[in-house]
Amino acid sequence: MNNEIVFGTDGWRGLLDKEINNESTSLAAQAFSDYLISEKSEAKCGRDLQVAVGFDGRRCSSEFASIFAEVLSGNSIRVFLSDKVAPTPALSFFVKEKELDAGVMITASHNPPEYNGIKFKASYGGPFCTEETLKVEKLLGRSSIKRNSQNVVTTDLMEVYFGQLESYIDFRSIREAGIKILADSMAGAGRRYLEEILKRNGCSCETIFGTCSTDFCGRMPEPIEKNLTDSRIYLQEDPGFSFGAATDGDADRCGILLENGQWLSAQYTILLLNDYFVNQRKVKGHLVKTSSVTDKIKQFESAERKVIDVQVGFKYICEEMISRDIAIGCEESGGFGYKGHIPERDGILSALIMAEMLSKSGYTELSRYFEMKKREFGSIFYDRIDYRYDGKDRTEILPRLFSSPPKSITEFPVLDIKEFYSSRGIINGLKFTLKGDARWLLMRASETEPLVRIYAEGNSSTEVETLLRSGVNLLLNKN
Repeated sequence: MNNEIVFGTDGWRGLLDKEINNESTSLAAQAFSDYLISEKSEAKCGRDLQVAVGFDGRRCSSEFASIFAEVLSGNSIRVFLSDKVAPTPALSFFVKEKELDAGVMITASHNPPEYNGIKFKASYGGPFCTEETLKVEKLLGRSSIKRNSQNVVTTDLMEVYFGQLESYIDFRSIREAGIKILADSMAGAGRRYLEEILKRNGCSCETIFGTCSTDFCGRMPEPIEKNLTDSRIYLQEDPGFSFGAATDGDADRCGILLENGQWLSAQYTILLLNDYFVNQRKVKGHLVKTSSVTDKIKQFESAERKVIDVQVGFKYICEEMISRDIAIGCEESGGFGYKGHIPERDGILSALIMAEMLSKSGYTELSRYFEMKKREFGSIFYDRIDYRYDGKDRTEILPRLFSSPPKSITEFPVLDIKEFYSSRGIINGLKFTLKGDARWLLMRASETEPLVRIYAEGNSSTEVETLLRSGVNLLLNKN
């Protein structure tokens, strides 16, 4: 069984029953216990190791959380087990606030309902780095499973988290401006928590899909445009909302809809958030983004504030947030992290920041504020394709291209090439920065699927289409 468990950058996910089950969860828990004991015990100076365990509303999540907690307990580790379904950022903040050694979240995040998974959280309240995750993987099956419930304490993770939200957000401004949010929790771990924190502070919110469902009510629990038809219709039928906010299966990602039901792309959401933090909140620090995020964010650069490009995956943003002074970190998939909180995505806090931003703008409808800001930002022309590539040399293509790169792509000279590496030290991403404003081509080879993802940004839709085709030609060595 342990040969079938392979951890990724943020833990492990797999098919329920076949891959993730009671046996594999126990194996992972014992390996994690062995890791903590070997890595942390000496630094604890005799104090007990402490871990928080949370879970989402998927099938078997509560059961797997209990198993994980009992194996930790069997290894003399004190466990704070969530008393109910909770969002991943609530678990992460609890770990940081209570100065625990680690956190474990049972969730498959935005993946289909037939999946489940395990996320590891470090003491700083963010994802494990790759090196530490690989250490856990190497310990799989090394020792016998020990299990009891003597050191398990059932705990409410939410009150500590709510306290943090109340200290971070200006609820008075939201209340006095009359901002009203439609929350779509997508039948996931966000439940009615956004509505609860807003209403206990006198603000307005209504929730749809606020009850957990193991099949997510027939939708993929990913807050992207094609999955939010119900939210769009709800907003169009009720003119009283300021905007809509949807959170994914474990509520660490957020997608935004204008009050008229129109989708606000993650790229524009990122520009709004960065503009608000830099120009309104006046937050000091650099801005970090994944390489697939619009380069128009560079308009917020200054002598003191740099835009840092990292490879796709929030863990790379996290690494910057724990090692440098970062104001905000953003990824294209709707994951946003904020200074003064945790180096972690937080979908609920993101929705609240959007509400606070709107409340201080003089507008009560997000579409009006966005149209005003869009004139400042300029239009974004961006797209991506997932190109199926069945060749056995998939992982060799980008290293080969990097060794002999093009000097231009279409008619645009290549100004810079940035390479990104997998955990095995192989180039799995290349970003070509081209001459002009916000013009680039990114290629990423999947290590697990027969896919090469190609992204492009340019100055028109036609230009982006041409760049994407050029990416395919480079892939097929037709340049």
